[in-house]
Amino acid sequence: MKPTFRYHTSLVFLALKESFMAILAMANLDLRNQRVLIREDLNVPVKNNNIVNDARIRAALPSIKLALAKGAKVILMSHLGRPKEGLPLAAQMEFALMPVAVHLGQLLGQEVKVMAPDFTAADSHTISAGQCVLLENVRINVGENANLDDLALYYASLCDVFVMDAFGTAHRAQASTHGVAKFATTACAGPLLVAELAALDRALSNPVRPLVALVGGSKVSSKLQVLETLAAKVDALVVGGGIANTFLAAVGKPVGKSLYEVDMLDYARKIMSKTHIPLPIDVVVASEFKETAVPEIKHVDAVSANDMILDIGPQSVAALLETIGKAGTILWNGPVGVFEFPSFAKGTEAVARAIAANTGFSIAGGGETITAIEKYGIEQHISYISTGGGAFLEFVQGDVLPAVAILEQRGR
Repeated sequence: MKPTFRYHTSLVFLALKESFMAILAMANLDLRNQRVLIREDLNVPVKNNNIVNDARIRAALPSIKLALAKGAKVILMSHLGRPKEGLPLAAQMEFALMPVAVHLGQLLGQEVKVMAPDFTAADSHTISAGQCVLLENVRINVGENANLDDLALYYASLCDVFVMDAFGTAHRAQASTHGVAKFATTACAGPLLVAELAALDRALSNPVRPLVALVGGSKVSSKLQVLETLAAKVDALVVGGGIANTFLAAVGKPVGKSLYEVDMLDYARKIMSKTHIPLPIDVVVASEFKETAVPEIKHVDAVSANDMILDIGPQSVAALLETIGKAGTILWNGPVGVFEFPSFAKGTEAVARAIAANTGFSIAGGGETITAIEKYGIEQHISYISTGGGAFLEFVQGDVLPAVAILEQRGR
């Protein structure tokens, strides 16, 4: 299976913007015989003890391999799913990390043992240089979600160096992402986290113009701050899915029984006053939300009361391809239609392939975006594919990521 999330080695060593310069990088540290605790995001889908998609595991591999190559005693920790905190693992074995450890061991070419919940600081000293072990699911530990100091101190006792490498959880202040960094002797960023910050910084702080952002999704309200932030930064803001329907309704276009938000119309008009938002010219509609629904192409002015907008039409696609083709930097989060249904996937596929064909810098993030990238096999043609969903959006909208903030603080 090809890796979904990836980063170029060169990105790991790019200088971050000034506000991140204090962060220590694992790549620059001497880790020989050091107990190195790495927080990774190994939260992958598991079915019948088999990994359904190992993308996040593969994304973590370069960081893990680098620590091992440096002669570290590697202790990994991650969450998996949403287990009940404090409930014994035996009562919720579907959240056990053994399948992840087995798969990771196969990729590394060495055994990765899962440590029992009562793993201690004394136990951590028995690990050999070049060995890699995995702590059990951190979310079963009492105090993880509340970021309790007692649990964070326990994590810190297991290591000489703590490495935060899980960008996908960097927006959460938890004991394994934030608290441990307060108390560890040394706290630093792993190569994957550094690469994420460098890529986002490149796209947002000093982009090659024109900067085009494509934001899809069902609701304006769920991405309101992202849209407002991007409106002040980009040269063109492309909206798709239910978000586009709200914008169409805001300019008086009929949307029939399509998904849109009546209470977001004023917000949509406000955002349109700040930047260029190319709205659909024509759309693909159906009378029902079903994979077997019969598609019909209509001009946006011709949408009837019984129509549901499920994709953009060929004229809209052509206009977007021109915009994307001229972009120097592209930020992509979300599809432009119901691409899960073949009859309504043409818009998203065309946009995805256009972004892949663009010779500028492109960065993509978010679950549906990653699914589209996998579906159309364009992984190798996107400059940077982010491991973060919520963290990706929060960074874009200018929020402070707690796990990054504590690394900055420790670095100073």
